[in-house]
Amino acid sequence: MIKRYFGAAVLAVAVVGGPAIAEDYPSKTVEVVTHAGAGGGTDVTSRMMMLRARRELGQDMVVVNKPGGGGSVAMDYYLDVPADGHSILTFTIGHAAEMAKGRTEMTLDDIRPIARGTDDPQILMVRCGDYDSAQAFVDAQKETPLTYGTTHLGNIDDVSAFMFTLKGGMATPKIVPFEGGGELATQLVAGAVDAAVLNLAEAGSQIDAGEICPIVVLADQRMSALPDVSTAKEMDIPVSFSTVRGFVVHADTPDEVAAAIEAALLASMNHGVYQGFLTSVGLDSTSVAGSEEWGNQLTTMVTDMQAALKELGFIEN
Repeated sequence: MIKRYFGAAVLAVAVVGGPAIAEDYPSKTVEVVTHAGAGGGTDVTSRMMMLRARRELGQDMVVVNKPGGGGSVAMDYYLDVPADGHSILTFTIGHAAEMAKGRTEMTLDDIRPIARGTDDPQILMVRCGDYDSAQAFVDAQKETPLTYGTTHLGNIDDVSAFMFTLKGGMATPKIVPFEGGGELATQLVAGAVDAAVLNLAEAGSQIDAGEICPIVVLADQRMSALPDVSTAKEMDIPVSFSTVRGFVVHADTPDEVAAAIEAALLASMNHGVYQGFLTSVGLDSTSVAGSEEWGNQLTTMVTDMQAALKELGFIEN
């Protein structure tokens, strides 16, 4: 259902040569619903997008925080708001996991993609000096499991670790969860775990200090910020997971309204202010994508997460 909207949205923009705004849209403040608390990565991403998007739409925008359930509370709340474009939902890999587990009433058929704001690959990190290469890191796990630190259970972090070792023919890792990325990075340096599943921004200071070294990127292509770090796919390990944050609206939002929102969000996130934010967290302009690319990723993200969680026993077959 997601894909059938792309042509209409693109056409609506193309016909007028710019944002196709319905006659009375937006007529009031636009809400951006997020599951994250104030100051979290998803909350910050949403607010950075809004800095310029409110100018593009000519209307104020506010964040509505609906924490709980890994995103399921926000998704269920969003199902009950009007489909008029005055509410936008920030959608992440965590939402995909909750959807895959059936912990929300929302399905892919309930939403239509608008734009992606970040595409932050999962990175396997180790203490600098522990392994000479990515291959040495893999070889060390062929017979003896390593202890991986994560910030979630039954979500992207431990799924990333499990799938990497499973698809790479390695021993099943021991998982130790921590409260957040900052604590995990500190404990990795201290030797509490052998490896950690982190994003670049979470270990930036330790990487700069030469204490933590990224060893494998779980992405299709190498990161521009880490050009010398191999991807899992380069090592013939077919695993790709990212901390993705993007924006969706109700599936039955009018085409011209959805097109206007997409145009406004893309203009905002391609602006230097937002691009500077991406640079500050180790990402680049490729994070930003329109509805077609984001929609394809949304579908893949949910189906892949469901398959991984089933394979690992988090979901009953």
